[in-house]
Amino acid sequence: MDFKEKCYKLVKKIPKGKITTYKEIAEALGTKGYRAVGNALHNNPNLVVIPCHRVVKSNGEVGGYVEGIERKIELLKKEGIPIKNNRIINFEKYFFRLNKKFK
Repeated sequence: MDFKEKCYKLVKKIPKGKITTYKEIAEALGTKGYRAVGNALHNNPNLVVIPCHRVVKSNGEVGGYVEGIERKIELLKKEGIPIKNNRIINFEKYFFRLNKKFK
């Protein structure tokens, strides 16, 4: 399984109504390659099956999305995640921790 596939497998674990971060995914994969995670998600082959809109920046900002930030915000709000000024409100409440050192 290559790096992208590992990223996609982790993203599939994020429940509806929760978010995680690029950093959390990278750390679960045993790397500091946060940008590599972002690049992998930018090349997501199936946005429905691999819900990469649930991955945000560590500072609570929504971050980029292949279909645009407005679409990402729309999807997150539909899942009940409150957003103001492109930031997740009550970030910790919605944060989904991944198991460290995913294999």
